[in-house]
Amino acid sequence: MKAVILAAGVGKRLWEVTQHRPKCLIEIGGRSLLHRYLASLRSVGIHQADIVVGYKQEMIRAAVVANDCGVRVSFLVNEQFHRGSISSLWIARASLDDDVIVMDADVLFHQEILRRLVESPHGNALLMDDTVKQTGEECMVVVEGGRVIALTKKMPLRYDYAGEGVGFLKVRHVDAPYVIASLKDHVDREAWQMEYEDALLGFFRDVKVGHEKIGGLPWTEIDFVEDVTKAEREVLPRL
Repeated sequence: MKAVILAAGVGKRLWEVTQHRPKCLIEIGGRSLLHRYLASLRSVGIHQADIVVGYKQEMIRAAVVANDCGVRVSFLVNEQFHRGSISSLWIARASLDDDVIVMDADVLFHQEILRRLVESPHGNALLMDDTVKQTGEECMVVVEGGRVIALTKKMPLRYDYAGEGVGFLKVRHVDAPYVIASLKDHVDREAWQMEYEDALLGFFRDVKVGHEKIGGLPWTEIDFVEDVTKAEREVLPRL
């Protein structure tokens, strides 16, 4: 199993911070998010990571060199990093050559959260914080009939239950072609401003994707300045 970390974006909503460094290099408790990712991957037995870089990529490359975490890192370059995240996952499609954990690069999380995904009995799976209800910007894992039907901010009319997605997706190697085909439907229409989550509807339709509930475990996505404060004050002390 390997990881694909999507770290190419500018982080415009956090420009106060990201004008100086990529989001994945934000330091919480003296350690960057990226350093924490690599350490967490190693702790669950994952020793290879392909990182999609773009914005200020030289800083990410230097940070990896400076912090040997026991994970072999390769870099994929998204020159069009101002586009939606579909462009980064599309560039990483050749990296889906093993069982893989696709990871957004802007989450502070407890290692147990990653362990639950890696050890999930579901070959394809998402993490769901079932304690969170959508109030605005949350990207939700939506379940109907015992399977994930969407990962989206736009809730469908019918579903059984939902919870916030953590931003990590496990895909087994044999089902990777369905991910690629689902993305290609939108790439062929040049829908480059999409987020990759909304481009996976075809994958969820064609392949059974399960979920693991992680409500109660500490984590936060970092999109806004106030999220950095939350990470430092509420999440970090519980890690």
